[in-house]
Amino acid sequence: MRHLVLLGGGYGNMRILLRLLPNHLPEDVHITLVDRVPYHCLKTEYYALAAGTISDHHIRVPFPEHPRLTYRFGEVVNIDLDNQNVQLQDESSIPYDDLVIGLGCEDKYHGVPGAETFTHSIQSIEKARAAYEALNNLPPGSIVGIVGAGLSGVELASELAESRPDLHIKLFDRGERILPMFPKRLSNYVESWFHQHDIEIVRCSNITKVEEHTLYNHDTPVHCDVIVWTAGIQPNRVVRQLPVEKDKQGRVVLTKRHHIPGYENVYVVGDCASLPHSPSAQLAEGQAEQIVQVLQKRWNGEEPPSEFPPIKLKGILGSLGRKHGFGLLADRPITGRVPRLLKSGILWMYKYHNGY
Repeated sequence: MRHLVLLGGGYGNMRILLRLLPNHLPEDVHITLVDRVPYHCLKTEYYALAAGTISDHHIRVPFPEHPRLTYRFGEVVNIDLDNQNVQLQDESSIPYDDLVIGLGCEDKYHGVPGAETFTHSIQSIEKARAAYEALNNLPPGSIVGIVGAGLSGVELASELAESRPDLHIKLFDRGERILPMFPKRLSNYVESWFHQHDIEIVRCSNITKVEEHTLYNHDTPVHCDVIVWTAGIQPNRVVRQLPVEKDKQGRVVLTKRHHIPGYENVYVVGDCASLPHSPSAQLAEGQAEQIVQVLQKRWNGEEPPSEFPPIKLKGILGSLGRKHGFGLLADRPITGRVPRLLKSGILWMYKYHNGY
C-alpha cells in the first residue's frame, strides 16, 4: 500500500482530497491527513470571527470520510526528507511515500520587540478565537490598534467597526495609502468608507516596539487597549527549517511539477510554496489541481507533464462590513454591494461543494 501524507487541512490539501475522493484514489494508495484540529477552517473568514460578526461554527467544514483516508491530529515539529518521515509533537512519527506540505503561514513580526508577545493574531483559528475574546470583552470607548493595512487589516477594521461601533479603531500602515496592491481608486473608496465609520488611518507609520497596551510609532508611545498584528506573513516554522532552497520570503523553491528539487515525492502547496503570485486560497487550489495530475500520472507509472500552464486567478475580493466590498475581477476594479455579494456567494458555494 502506497502512503500519501498531507500535512495541513487548508485550501490546497482540501482540493487534493476533493479531486481524489471518492472515486479517483487508486486501490493501492492510502491517505493520512495531519492537522491540529478535526475540521477544515475557512481562513479567509478569520477576520470576521475575531470581530464577532460570525460564529466559530460558521467557518468550519467537516473533513471528508473514506475507507482509505485516516486522520492524525497534532502539531508537526519536523520533516525528515531523506528518511521520508514526519515527526509530531507527541514524539510519534509518520512514514510516507508521497508527501504534500501545506502547513500554511504564520505572522512575521519583522524583529519588532514585543510584537509577538503583546499583540493578537488572526493567522490560526485558535488565535482568532483569542482575538475575538479580547476585542469583544472591551468596554465602550476602548482603543484598538491594528498594525498593517493590507487585505486582512482592512477587513478586520471594517468588520469590527460594524460589530463594535463604540470602539475607537486605529489602523497603522507603513505606506502613504492603504491597500497598496490595489489600484488607487479602490484605496480611495476604502478610505472614504473608513472616514464615514470613524476608523482612523495612521499613515507612514513605523512600529518600533510593542509593550502591553502600548505600541510605539516612530518611538512615540500610543495607548491601545488591544493590538492586533496583520503586518506580514511567513511560512510555517517547520518549513523555514527545511534544508532546501527558498526565495527571499522564505518560501520553498519548487520544480514546475511543484515538488522540491531532488525530492520528486515531496510537494509544497499554498503559502509555503514560491509562486509568481501572492499567497491566497485561490492560488493554493489552482496549484493543488496540478499536483493531483502529477500524483496520478506517477501512480500509474506514466511520465507527468513537464510543465503546466500558469495558474490563472479570477480576481480578489475584500469586504467592508456586511454590505459593501471592493475587489478586482479580471483586473477590473469593482466597489459597492456587488463585490460583497460575490464574496458571500463564493463562500456559500465553497462550503456547499465541500459537503458542508
